[in-house]
Order: sequence, then C-alpha cells, then structure tokens
Amino acid sequence: MKAGIDTEGRSPKSRTWARAAEGRDLAPSQSEKKKRRFAGPRPAAIRIKRRFRVPPARVFEAWLDPRVAGTWLFATALRPIDHVEIDARVGGSFCFVERENGHSVEYTGKYLEIIAHQRLVFTLSMELTPPADTRVTVEIAPLRRGCELRLTHERVPGDRARHVEDRWTGILYGLGETLEPELRRFSNNQE
Repeated sequence: MKAGIDTEGRSPKSRTWARAAEGRDLAPSQSEKKKRRFAGPRPAAIRIKRRFRVPPARVFEAWLDPRVAGTWLFATALRPIDHVEIDARVGGSFCFVERENGHSVEYTGKYLEIIAHQRLVFTLSMELTPPADTRVTVEIAPLRRGCELRLTHERVPGDRARHVEDRWTGILYGLGETLEPELRRFSNNQE
C-alpha cells in the first residue's frame, strides 16, 4: 500500500470529498482557519507600574484583605463595592459585587499563585463582558522607600484593551488613596 492511501485505496483528499458526500463534518480549510483566527481584535497585554510609599507587605495585604480590598479593588467613587468574598489561597477564589441603580456587576476569579509580599497571580472575569480567559499578575518589589507594583493583565480582548488599561490605572490610584492616609497617620505618630 502506498503512503497516504487508506485500506480502501483513497488518498486523504478523496477521503475528505467522500466525507462531504456522506454529509460528515469536514475539517476547516486554511482560509476558514485564517478567518476565524483574525475574526476579532487580537488579545492584548496591559502593563502598568506604580510606586507606593508604604512597605511591600502592606500593598500585598491590601489585595487579599476583604475589608481593605473592598474599598479600592474594582470600586469607583460612583460605584462602591457592595459585597466582597476572598478565599486567599492558591486554588481559592474571589468575588466582588458592585451595585448601581438595582443593577449588579460581578468580578470573579481564582488565585493561581500567591507568594507573600511579592507576587499574586489570578484569573479575572467580569459578568457583563464576553467571556475571556484573562490573567492578572501583580509583582511587588521593595524600594528604598516603599515599593513598586507591576501589574500585567494578559489575554485582554483587543477591543477592550484601552478601557481595561484606564480602569487599572484608576484602581491603582484608589489603592494609593487607601494606603496613603495610613502612611500619614503612621508618620504623624512617629513625630
């Protein structure tokens, strides 16, 4: 038997035509694969850096303490977070719910990696957007005074990338506003 010929003497191309004649599903053609691959905007990665004047441990804990995280993570001045659940362990999950005018939005995900005071990796999905398998990595590096946070949000739908970047910028600003008064209280007590 020749290479590429089946036991009935058909080549791969003739088997495809035979399946089509029998009404069986065909494998997509190359052009169909290209159309599907480029049908929507390509996923993007968002990268944001921000410095904080508080120790790395305090910034890290603000992500996992439900009482603190509920004041800044996914919250805005007009839409505060109404409900927070955090199971802060690898494999654990989180859920933040914001409510406005009787409407609610859920932010959910699972923790993939937790390295105390240094690194946090989690999935993230939001109820109102088309399903997307996104992943957020938060890395915190100590500085002489305070720390630097590097956030990377991967696999963001390309058409949402600008909005997501703006949203993270606002969220990290909120984190700073949450932590800075603490720093001022600490400094005033030291004097």
